[in-house]
Amino acid sequence: MPQLMAMVSSETNQTAVLSTVAAALHEAFSFFWTGFYVVEQNELVVGPFQGPVACLRIAKGRGVCGNAWQHEKTIIVPDVDHYPGHIACSALSRSEIVVPIVLKSGHVMGVLDIDSSELNTFDEEDQFYLEKICSYLGERFS
Repeated sequence: MPQLMAMVSSETNQTAVLSTVAAALHEAFSFFWTGFYVVEQNELVVGPFQGPVACLRIAKGRGVCGNAWQHEKTIIVPDVDHYPGHIACSALSRSEIVVPIVLKSGHVMGVLDIDSSELNTFDEEDQFYLEKICSYLGERFS
């Protein structure tokens, strides 16, 4: 966490910060897909990411990302095949965690989405630290 925050602490450009966070997490943990979706009107639009090509737009309330946005809470999916309405951007994705980024105003600016090619990859410890990162980002961009 300290290294990650130090890398982006002086940067003000949102794309540069999100790109760096996605790359650092992806590199450190070798996830299948690591990236951000940013709120644009009534959709999430793919933002900076590392990994294979992803879905470009996701409606509010649709799939894991859309539900995390709508309910403003982290969602951990141990097996994406058992998540109702899961959007399969890649058949190689097996488990997922999505964390909303909430601004001081209470609005969600986007979500951090991380996919693994293994089942049951994410737990409460991942949730704790990824929520800290997203809280930091929400503060930064408020």
